[in-house]
Amino acid sequence: MSARQSAAAAGGEPASAATPGRAPVRPHRRAPRRWTGAGLVQAPGRLRSLVRRSEGGLVALATLVGCVAGVAVSAMTWITQTLRELLYNLPAGTRLSAADAVTPTLLLVGPCLGGALLGLVIFAATYLRGPRRRPAIDPIEANALHGGRMSLRDSVYLALQNVISNGCGASVGLEAGYTQIASGLASRLGIAFEVRRSDLRTLVGCGAAGAIAAGFGAPLAGAFYAFELIIGTYSIATLTPVVVAALCGNLVSRSLIETHPLVELGDMQAVTTSHVTSMEILPSLALGLFCAALGILIMRGVTLVERLVQASGLPRAAAPAFGGLCVGALALLATPQVLSGGHGALHMHFAAEGQGHGIAALAGLFAAKAVASAISIGSGFRGGLFFASLFLGAIAGKLFAALAPVLVPPLADFGLTPLAYAVIGMSALAVAIIGGPLTMTFLALEVTGSLPITGLVLAAVIASSLTVRKTFGYSFATWRFHLRGESIRSPHDVGWIRSLTVGRLMRRDPGTVAAETPLPTFLRAHPLGSPSRVIAVDGRGRYAGIVNVPEAHAAARDAAADAQPVLADLLLHTGDFLTPSMNAKDAAAAFDRTESEALAVVDGPETRRVLGLLTESHTLKRYSDELDRQRRAMAGESD
Repeated sequence: MSARQSAAAAGGEPASAATPGRAPVRPHRRAPRRWTGAGLVQAPGRLRSLVRRSEGGLVALATLVGCVAGVAVSAMTWITQTLRELLYNLPAGTRLSAADAVTPTLLLVGPCLGGALLGLVIFAATYLRGPRRRPAIDPIEANALHGGRMSLRDSVYLALQNVISNGCGASVGLEAGYTQIASGLASRLGIAFEVRRSDLRTLVGCGAAGAIAAGFGAPLAGAFYAFELIIGTYSIATLTPVVVAALCGNLVSRSLIETHPLVELGDMQAVTTSHVTSMEILPSLALGLFCAALGILIMRGVTLVERLVQASGLPRAAAPAFGGLCVGALALLATPQVLSGGHGALHMHFAAEGQGHGIAALAGLFAAKAVASAISIGSGFRGGLFFASLFLGAIAGKLFAALAPVLVPPLADFGLTPLAYAVIGMSALAVAIIGGPLTMTFLALEVTGSLPITGLVLAAVIASSLTVRKTFGYSFATWRFHLRGESIRSPHDVGWIRSLTVGRLMRRDPGTVAAETPLPTFLRAHPLGSPSRVIAVDGRGRYAGIVNVPEAHAAARDAAADAQPVLADLLLHTGDFLTPSMNAKDAAAAFDRTESEALAVVDGPETRRVLGLLTESHTLKRYSDELDRQRRAMAGESD
């Protein structure tokens, strides 16, 4: 007789038998995790263990992320180019911003039609999903606050909006959609493998690195984009996966679609008239400062347009159509170069036929493109300013080359041509708006292949970055976080600080005493050696202060027999307290400000109902432990 039969004969039940009124007993299974309400298919256990245990497993996952990013970028590029060709009746492969034979009617109404389509998508999404409480989480916010967790559904939705916006000719780039969809896929993949928080942040950076490398054909720029703008730091632990993802993204994109270099200079001798010396740093620094001022104006301009659109009362779904009509009017009145990201227009300005523009023409083109970008983003089109800032920077560099010798004649003696200034300005203005000094420096190196020019670019981007950081304080992405009320200045992981709240750290339900209690009664109930701090409450149960037990005994002992103090006279920190939502950093600042070793925790400044007590020593210990854990994770040290 088998063991199962023996158990049944002894009055037990087979494991598979169903008992009336009771569900059959099944082996315990861990429920799959859920994120944003959607079920998640998890990787097999052995693969999860391999990725968590081995650095090689993480690199293999980063390789997959880079390949997926290359496919996503190629698909978005092909779809948007197809949309532009169909909407504007362009020959195959022709860039919209470089087209010179587009029907004027199409120039005017093309962005408007795209805005109307985008409005329908927004309306449908609002109807199906309800009004959104907060914008989609982008890679910077995900790594700063959420440990790399992103919603794939939101990422796909944002990428779709970006494709429509760029495909209809709105003056936005595809880079925001590239990084959003690639990082969203990387985040979902990391969650499926249940990687650690630090590894998930790295994978989000790998997605962005692969996307930028694929979009610009620049692996170094893609890798440092991830280090500076998505992960927030460079470390040995992140070097291999990020670089591998950037290389894979670039290779996959090149194999799927025909790619062109960012700019084609042909012969580098065309950018200089003499040997580049250290003296050329002077005009490069001046150009960096010039681009910093222009970058701040552009970011302020986008905010101004957004506020005007909000003040106009236009429905959110109708604003893109109106903005598209304005952008189409600019393209009709000025030039089609203001449309879309500006890839074709940038190639034109680095080609031989794009030289010789006067100061007025360059200034007018810069103003028209900047206004078109501000209107596009401010009216609700989705996209980024990465490529637009590169194009605007190239125009600013050529404008500087034409204007500077007129204002400062000695600048004419330097050996740089307008093309060289265009390369330097392209990087300097992009740094002012996007950030990432090394990202833009390596982008210039991969574009030109010239170390002397790259050295001048580095000087310009440092001047631009430092000026913007000291005078404005934000890049375009972090400026928009600031407008939403977020305090994010970089992608450094600060989410753990927000989760380390006073509500988690405090000692709950501490003993309280009524403030009207006679002092002798209090002293009998709290002799020396008992807890040294007691929270006092008033007649309505609200926080009134903290009583230091040793000080109360000392005050009673030292007082004269006929002048015994009352408990209310011994209360400390009557107006100082913490709330559960404060984080450890805020609590530490409160301890410093009040010069107290412990503070009461109340539910709010109005009701002041006592919830707990928190000491400074415990707060600093937990905060220090978390900092050390973050340091080890950043350095790649295992726990």
